[in-house]
Amino acid sequence: MISKVSVFCSSSSLAGEVYRDAVRDLARLLVENNILVQYGGGDVGLMGHLADTVIESKGEIRGIIPEFMVKEGWRHHGVKDMEIVETMSERKRIIMTDTDGIIAMAGGFGTLEELTEAITLKQLGLINIPVIILNTNGFYDDMFNFFRRMSTEKLIRMEHHKIWKEVKLPGEVITQLFNTPAWDSSKARKRAAI
Repeated sequence: MISKVSVFCSSSSLAGEVYRDAVRDLARLLVENNILVQYGGGDVGLMGHLADTVIESKGEIRGIIPEFMVKEGWRHHGVKDMEIVETMSERKRIIMTDTDGIIAMAGGFGTLEELTEAITLKQLGLINIPVIILNTNGFYDDMFNFFRRMSTEKLIRMEHHKIWKEVKLPGEVITQLFNTPAWDSSKARKRAAI
């Protein structure tokens, strides 16, 4: 059952229109499917567009934001369900474990860190939820090439590429959320190392 998902995406206000369109489309689709959207609590960039669209579409959204970001004025004041935490680590723990799925969109270092941590947690069998990478405009193509090199160089197993699902369009995210096969955490732990 998918009722809540966490979305990782950029806080850049300069992100291109193709990414803004994708995040708005995804937000509307999540609302249409009665899925609560959980995100990092920011009000700018793709994060802001995500929250604004969920709110405009009368959906449910929950933010998790560290206190220092609130002090910097980065909190989205339109998001009523906002949990303020002390550290980035606490924010990531909540956003990755209190959810039924993870969706990564285009982003910078923070998004990349969150995505690779989610992949690592699933590799180790510590989470077993779908990890969906929305590869808008080929944004993640180079990362996937790098991941393929990891397996070519025998640093990860080929089966580790099943940890995530790559999609190109927001509509495919919904399909993958509901149809991704269950991940066997105990088997994953035994196969985490190569």
